[in-house]
Amino acid sequence: MVEAGRGDLWSAGDAYELYVGRWSRRVAREFLGWLGLPPGGDWIDVGCGTGTLAQAILEECGPISVAAADTSPGFLQHARRQTGDLRVMFVQADAEALPCAGRSFDAAVSGLVLNFVGRPLRAVREMRRVVRPGGTVAAYVWDYAEGMQMMRRFWDAAIEADPAAAALDEGVRFPLCSPARLASLFSDAGLARVETRVIGIPTVFSDFDDFWRPFLGGQGPAPGYCMGLAP
Repeated sequence: MVEAGRGDLWSAGDAYELYVGRWSRRVAREFLGWLGLPPGGDWIDVGCGTGTLAQAILEECGPISVAAADTSPGFLQHARRQTGDLRVMFVQADAEALPCAGRSFDAAVSGLVLNFVGRPLRAVREMRRVVRPGGTVAAYVWDYAEGMQMMRRFWDAAIEADPAAAALDEGVRFPLCSPARLASLFSDAGLARVETRVIGIPTVFSDFDDFWRPFLGGQGPAPGYCMGLAP
C-alpha cells in the first residue's frame, strides 16, 4: 500500500511512452486540428514531457519555432533524442514560472499536464502572459473520472481489492478533468472566448499483456501505486 501523493513519478521516457505516450500522440494531432491555427508562428509547449505535443506541432503546424519546457530532466533527455528538428528548443522550466519574456509566442499549449501542476491557475496565467495579444492558450487533459477507460478500469479494480487505493484515484484527485472545471480555470486566468470540446480516441490493445505491462513501469499514479504493492 502507498500513501496518497506517492507515485506521481515522471522521469523515464520509455516507460511513459509504453504507458500513455502512444495514446497521447493521437490526442495531440486531434487537438491541433481542432485549434486550426495557420502555419508559422512561435509556439511554447508547457510541460512537454517526452516531446509528443512538440513533435506534433512540428509535423502538423509548420511553426517558426517551438519552445518546449518541462521540469523532468529524464523526459527532456528522451524528447531531445526523439526530436532532431532545429526549430525546437528544450528547456528545463517550471510551468508556474516560465523563463520567457511576456508576449513572446503566438500560441501556448499544454498536453496532459495541468492536473499535475501545484497551482494550475498560476500556470495558465503564465501561459497567457507569454502569449501575444490575439494569440491562443490551450490545453488538454485525460478524463480520469469517466472517459479514460484504461485507467478507470484499473482504479475500479484496485479500490475493490484495496479500499485505501481510493485516495490515489485520479478521477477523484484531479477535478480539472471535467470540461466545466477547465473552462472555469481558463476564464479565471483572464482568457476570453473560452471553448471546450471532447476528443475521443480508441485505445486498442493486442492482448492483456499489452494493457498490463505498462502498469509495471512505475510512471504515473496508477503504475506508481501498482509497483508500490508487495509482490
